Parts: sequence; structure tokens; C-alpha cells
Amino acid sequence: MNDLPIPFARLVRAELRKLTDTRASRWLLAAIFACTPIVVVVMLFVAKPHDLTYAKFVDFTQSPQKYLLPVVGLLTVTSEWSQRTGLVTFTLVPDRRRVFLAKFAAALLVGALVIAVVFPAAAIGNVLGAAFRGGSGSWSFGAATSGEVGLVLITGLVQGMAFGMALLITIAAVVVYYLVPNLASVAFGASHGIKHAAPWFDLNQAQSPLYSHDITGTGWVQLLCAVAIWIGVPLAIGVLRVSRTEVSSG
Repeated sequence: MNDLPIPFARLVRAELRKLTDTRASRWLLAAIFACTPIVVVVMLFVAKPHDLTYAKFVDFTQSPQKYLLPVVGLLTVTSEWSQRTGLVTFTLVPDRRRVFLAKFAAALLVGALVIAVVFPAAAIGNVLGAAFRGGSGSWSFGAATSGEVGLVLITGLVQGMAFGMALLITIAAVVVYYLVPNLASVAFGASHGIKHAAPWFDLNQAQSPLYSHDITGTGWVQLLCAVAIWIGVPLAIGVLRVSRTEVSSG
């Protein structure tokens, strides 16, 4: 009898297949890929010529990914329970840590592919804007700025996975992911007494300098603090839940 564990690369391939096998996941990924060129076309028609720059195209084309990528991460986790495949998965691979590491790897691979679409789409938009709308055509956009955009999108993806692990139910995870952090942002913005502390506790506020590409050393510390709250805490809860929750086929 062969007691060797299933190779990790094979687990990742299996998770990638799961991520694209369900109808919901396929439609979601299709929507993300379709939204990017749609945003470019809309910008070409409605944006002012001086706004048709590579940096502006990147800022706008990453918007669909920002809102939809977290759902990809969330579905990667909750599908084991909503599709009732967990019993088979955890029977074949009893070590749930390896399964969820493979899920994270698969989600990050898909996320990197989706994010990579932003930059060539923005480049095409910039060329077309300069050619047909008299756009600025500026290519001013540093490597560090590209990294900041990618960091925002990957952070959202991982946060979606963390909420999915913590709740294990797709609808509940989606509602909590979009509702609770936004309510926290409103609360911090509405209260003058704690508004100054918002960047330390509100992930949306902490990420704002990444959008304006002027984050400072203090800004990075604030971002790490907010990430610890909004990703670290649900991830810790999720690790406990997925390691202890009983899985059934019915």
C-alpha cells in the first residue's frame, strides 16, 4: 500500500479545476474578464481627453476586479460545503491544512491571471485614446505603482477567502464581507471622535494611499494593522472552523 501523500501540485490542479467547474465560478470569472474591456470602451467614449492616460486606465480597469475577485476567493472555500464535496475531499486528503493551502495557491494563481489582464487592457486603451480621442497618451506609471494596484487586488482576494473560511456558507460570507467592513467605514467616517484613528482600523481607509500612490512609512504600518483586523482575525477563526467542523454528504 502506498502511504505517500498526494503531491501538492496535484492538489493545486484539483482546486483549480474545482474553481472553474461550477456554473457560478465560470460566470463570475467570465464577468471579471468581460468587464475589463467594457470599462476601457466606456472610458474611450465618456472620459475627457486629458484623462485618457495609462494611469487612469489602470485605475478604472482594476475596479471590477476589486469588487469581484474577493468572491472568487470566497467561493474557493465555501464550495466544499455548498457543493457537498468536502466529504470526498477530506477523505482523500485528511490533512485539511494541505487542502486549504492548495486552495489559497489556486485562488492566487487565478487572481494573478485576472490582475495581469488589467495592464495590457489599459495599454490598449491608452493607445486608442491617443489615436482617436486626442488623449494625453501619457505612460507615466512606475513599477511600484503597479505593485500597489496588485496588492490592493490580492488583499481583497485573500480577505474573501478569510471570510469564506470563517463562515463556510456562501450567501452568509458574501453578505458579511460586503456589509460589515463598509458599515465600519461609515461608522469611522461619521464619528469625529474616532475619525483620526480610522486608517489604523478601517481597511478601506488604510488602502486609500495605495490608490493615490503616495503611501508613507506610517501608512504601511496602518495598512498592516488594518489587515491584521480584517484578514488576520477572520482567517484565524476560519482555520479553527475548517479544522473542527464536521463534513457530511447530505
